[in-house]
Amino acid sequence: ARNTVSHGEMKPIPLMTPYTMGEFDLSHRVVLAPLTRQRAYGGVPQPHAALYYSQRASPGGFLISEATRVSPPSSRQEEPESSFGNIPGIWAPEQVGAWAPVVDAAHAKGAVFFCQLWHVAGDAVRQREQQVSPQMSFDGRRKELTSPRRVAQEEAPRVVDGFRRAARNAVDAGFDGVEILGANGYFVDGGGMDMESWCRFALDVVNAVVREIGGQRVGVRLDQFSAEPDEHALALHVVSRLNDHGVLYCHMIEPRVDGRRRVSRQLLPFREAFGGTFIASGGYGREEGDAAVGEGYADLVVYGRLFLANPDLPRRFELGAPLNDCVSATFYGAGAGADPAVGYTDYPFLE
Repeated sequence: ARNTVSHGEMKPIPLMTPYTMGEFDLSHRVVLAPLTRQRAYGGVPQPHAALYYSQRASPGGFLISEATRVSPPSSRQEEPESSFGNIPGIWAPEQVGAWAPVVDAAHAKGAVFFCQLWHVAGDAVRQREQQVSPQMSFDGRRKELTSPRRVAQEEAPRVVDGFRRAARNAVDAGFDGVEILGANGYFVDGGGMDMESWCRFALDVVNAVVREIGGQRVGVRLDQFSAEPDEHALALHVVSRLNDHGVLYCHMIEPRVDGRRRVSRQLLPFREAFGGTFIASGGYGREEGDAAVGEGYADLVVYGRLFLANPDLPRRFELGAPLNDCVSATFYGAGAGADPAVGYTDYPFLE
């Protein structure tokens, strides 16, 4: 993929250049973001998910699934109107079986497909003083049932093992690997007086998953947690420790600027601290993505809303074609009684 410059020579489009990520040969650098869509009724992936992901798959493309629960929710947590409703899981055989044709559909297009693993604490955990295992806001929505709290020491082994079992289930379903979700103020805070103690829970999860399926199949998604110097240092410490576990990639989110996600170019220290593939996300357009890859700021760039509304986004970037607008009203479910395809699999392709 190339752009023409004024003197007649052809200039490569950085986003459309090939890249080798461990054992995976990618044909371009445009990655599908893990986007919560709330169409997995009863926590089970539906047949329409196979169409959704296959539409966005391309030969040598890289897809990350929507956040997928590693353990069941509590009865009170799974209300239909809850912001956690209709989220897929991967703890039960029925879910593993339902994911398999979804993964097969993406693989049939030649894509690499990772499952993003996510844990939500049950009510019994949230009601205790020394709470919680991971609480997480959804991509773009920043809405939580409760604020993130610490993992109780007695709960940590169960949560760690939940991630381990979910990683094995994901591989059994056919996924090429997993992404451990540790962003948006979620997952890393284990409590303690020093840096290593604060990170212990996060690194225990990473270690368990790596031992189960191998570091070459594991990515971790993180952010800077806040603009506070201590939390920036904590994030940097976690990223540097990922090297010790042989993690394939580190996926980091650009910090918010004035309450909005913008490309602020503040991830360079993390890029320099991590020895594997570095992936950036948050507010990128084509020009920003080209610059990030072309200047070595990131190896791959994740796209959320643009990819949601443009299933052929890599091709549109390659051709410099116009982009569809996204419909925010159907981001999280199609609405009561509506066709689940609306705002999901009905976005048009280029002719």
